[in-house]
Amino acid sequence: MIKKCLFPVAGYGTRFLPATKSMPKEMLPVVNKPLVQYGVEEAIEAGMTTCAMVTGRGKRAIADHFDISYELEHQISGSGKEAYLDSIRNVLEQGVFTMVRQREMKGLGHAILTGKSLIGNEPFGVLLSDDLCINEGPGVLAQMVELYKQFRCSIVAIQEVPEDETHKYGVISGESLKDGIYRVDEMVEKPAPEDAPSNLAIIGRYILTPDIFDIIQETEPGANGEIQLTDALQTQARRGCVMAYKFEGRRFDCGSVPGFVEATNYVYEHHYSDK
Repeated sequence: MIKKCLFPVAGYGTRFLPATKSMPKEMLPVVNKPLVQYGVEEAIEAGMTTCAMVTGRGKRAIADHFDISYELEHQISGSGKEAYLDSIRNVLEQGVFTMVRQREMKGLGHAILTGKSLIGNEPFGVLLSDDLCINEGPGVLAQMVELYKQFRCSIVAIQEVPEDETHKYGVISGESLKDGIYRVDEMVEKPAPEDAPSNLAIIGRYILTPDIFDIIQETEPGANGEIQLTDALQTQARRGCVMAYKFEGRRFDCGSVPGFVEATNYVYEHHYSDK
């Protein structure tokens, strides 16, 4: 049903400097796989086999990763090391990768609008690689696809955060329809704790309907001159319907160094096998 997922991967990754001076943040390895590959695998599992990358300058390594390296394939063919390529081979067999460049960093809303030509007029997923989600069952996007089949509107993934951390996230409030599912009536981008409508924070998983592109075009830039997706979703909620879903699984904030280290340790201890 939903066949495409948009990956905004144009950011500078300044919190990981100097490592990200010449290497995309999304290519930093969590044990033995780059961060962005975990997200692509989650999207493909959800049936979103067309992965649309919104990239920027200095991100060529992402395109190279999701391509065949003939020299490497030749060098290790028939050796015991060939098995190390199994996971990326599976991704390349199942996925189709398209790319467009975001020439200026003008916020998440602008990044999504930049990807419009890759998406067209159909519902699509959005996955922010900074948020690594680990699940024993279906991934977060797969859970959200099932919800979309029921509600047929935009959906954001949420989780409860400490009240003193609301300034790091977009925050929602809304009517609880059933356990873990809310109809959104308010969204605020990075509110101070005293101004936050709740402690339900949006994390980097979305399913969006294509009318969001027109709404983003109407949205005025907010803080720092950036076009915030949260503002566009607030408009969409006011005009129609946006749902929020408290997902099942564990999330790691790999946009921060402590979160990245925590994710690496967790994946190594629970999921890595040296085959």
